[in-house]
Amino acid sequence: MSRTATIERRTGETDVRLTLGLEGSGAGTRETGVGFLDHMLDLLARHGRIDLDVNVSGDLQTGAHHTAEDTAIVLGQALDRALGERAGIVRYGAASVPMDEARASCEIDISGRPFTLFEAELPAGATGGFEHELTEEFFRALANSAKLTLHLRIETGSNAHHMIEAAFKAFARALRAAVAIDPTETGVPSTKGTLSA
Repeated sequence: MSRTATIERRTGETDVRLTLGLEGSGAGTRETGVGFLDHMLDLLARHGRIDLDVNVSGDLQTGAHHTAEDTAIVLGQALDRALGERAGIVRYGAASVPMDEARASCEIDISGRPFTLFEAELPAGATGGFEHELTEEFFRALANSAKLTLHLRIETGSNAHHMIEAAFKAFARALRAAVAIDPTETGVPSTKGTLSA
């Protein structure tokens, strides 16, 4: 079973090309024009065991908002497509990740019902061209497009880089658990018989 997807999305604000493979090692290149976002996507790919190629051209003269949000939308669409009917997956995943003084926890349900609970007290500012408040926008757009129930909390921390990095790593680890194939699951892990809507 090949769980891969390629998505291209062009708007008046961004041009996003993304290829994803769920059975991966973190291979691929991430080039969004936003250094910190590239770093976070590297972490997501490596800790999620996802092969991920991302190339984005965006209107960075207005800030990183459109680039971050549209990258997340396309990443979510690719996850949705790669998961297909969701047959045989574990469905749920959870992880807690410390990053020096920071710690984040994440719980995911590949439910077919988009929902995001994001709790964090991030300091104002930007790191590597990435405004800190874009962390919530990124994960909300990703969860909506991938049809995930996502609970993500940055529980403690004082360094914004560490706090956001912990969140991306926790998400990656939880996603890795949720998309894994369960050898004991013979169908879709739901009494409804579907997780696609």
